Amino acid sequence: MSAQEAILSRLKKTGHRLTPQRLMILAVIDEEGGHVGPDRVFERVKEQYPYIDIATVYRTLHLLKKLHLISEIDRGGASRYEINEPGTRHHHMVCEECGNTFDLPPKYLDALRQTLLNEVGFEPHTEHFTISGLCSECRSTDKHRVTNPADNEGHHVG
Repeated sequence: MSAQEAILSRLKKTGHRLTPQRLMILAVIDEEGGHVGPDRVFERVKEQYPYIDIATVYRTLHLLKKLHLISEIDRGGASRYEINEPGTRHHHMVCEECGNTFDLPPKYLDALRQTLLNEVGFEPHTEHFTISGLCSECRSTDKHRVTNPADNEGHHVG
């Protein structure tokens, strides 16, 4: 069963209608390959269905996210969406400076997940996880260089 078929099945099982708008929004997210914003979804759907409005796009995205059928990635205030593949884990790193989104392989969270489970008794739900920080390119700029505390020796406050 494809991701889209699983989503359609889940919508039916939860009593939600398969409206043309919902189907088109899902198709756009799938075709764009992920990390697509609501404005782009709106533009693409409007090409085929000129009567759609942006509020319908936002309501549909909210519903699909609430049902865990899509993931929302916050790129510094600009949300992006992608389809959740059934049974997969998908993680992201988002640069706080430039807003670029990078895929994070699940192996990096496996050890953390296991440690939390074994040592704290907490089972994190890390199927879809986003971590923010600075990408290597933004870190290399002068304003983000980490200063060495030793450089400030002799300059004490207080």
